[in-house]
Amino acid sequence: MGRPSPAPGRYFRLLLIGYFEGLDSERGIAWRAEDSLSMRAFLRLAVPAPPPDHSTISRTRRLFPVETHQAVFTWVLEQLAASGLVAGKTLGVDATTLEANAAMRSIVRRDTGEDYTAFLTRLAKASGIETPTAEELARFDRKRKKKTSNKDWTHPHDPDAKVAKMKDGSTHLAHKVEHAVDLETGAVVGVTIQGADKGDTATMAETLVTATEQVETVLPEAAGVSEVVADKGYHSNETIVDLAAVEVRSYIAEPDRGRRCWKHAPEARDAVYGNRRRVRGKRAGVCCGVVASWLSVRLRTCLRPAGCAGCTFGGIRTF
Repeated sequence: MGRPSPAPGRYFRLLLIGYFEGLDSERGIAWRAEDSLSMRAFLRLAVPAPPPDHSTISRTRRLFPVETHQAVFTWVLEQLAASGLVAGKTLGVDATTLEANAAMRSIVRRDTGEDYTAFLTRLAKASGIETPTAEELARFDRKRKKKTSNKDWTHPHDPDAKVAKMKDGSTHLAHKVEHAVDLETGAVVGVTIQGADKGDTATMAETLVTATEQVETVLPEAAGVSEVVADKGYHSNETIVDLAAVEVRSYIAEPDRGRRCWKHAPEARDAVYGNRRRVRGKRAGVCCGVVASWLSVRLRTCLRPAGCAGCTFGGIRTF
């Protein structure tokens, strides 16, 4: 008859265990639920009863649509707001790149549908190698430039995964997860999934809109988001100007670009200079050392002025 399906409430409690315990796999969640008596009590499981198997958790995750997960996320946020754990005024935004469950060797050409080996063999034959061996193909591939581009390649079973360089320097198919965190309480108020090939400045607006809508849903009487904190990867003229246009104060660390010419961009100059003054001011000190965790994301941004008391980094640093 197979294994019984877990109740919806038990399934979402398993997801909460994964979040609070820092577990990023169904196998880890299932092992933790079976090993700990406190986890069994949280899941409403008697001691002799076995917890759901990791394959059951994985299958249940696929059965529930994204909208159901979003509804539960909003409900949890409402419970936090009812307990006074959501302020919704100062948000920190950060993103991480997560490796997709898709192999690079399985990508295919968008135009012809060829896999990488067939495509490489065709190029090798066109260059004069009649019957290329595996060693010759590897040697030929090393000499090529711009080997894999998201414009030309895709994965047949996960078209949303993009070819991206990970933090360790390796190249994988990946997704970009961006989070908005209430810096006063540490509550995650917004999560969006973006293409791994998109820059931070291109995705920040969507994440802030999602987070603002969530805050307005759970705190309808609140004044709304008034401050945004981010690292230097989010700094651009357009981002600073757009935040100023909606009356949101930005505390975004500015990268060292050297001397800049503002002759034809006075509006951007005023917005960037205003952000620069706020970053160096005393108000930014409240954001120093904030840590926001979601799927192993860490937002730790030191925005205190250079030489301030208690700051050993001596200025604006993102670490």
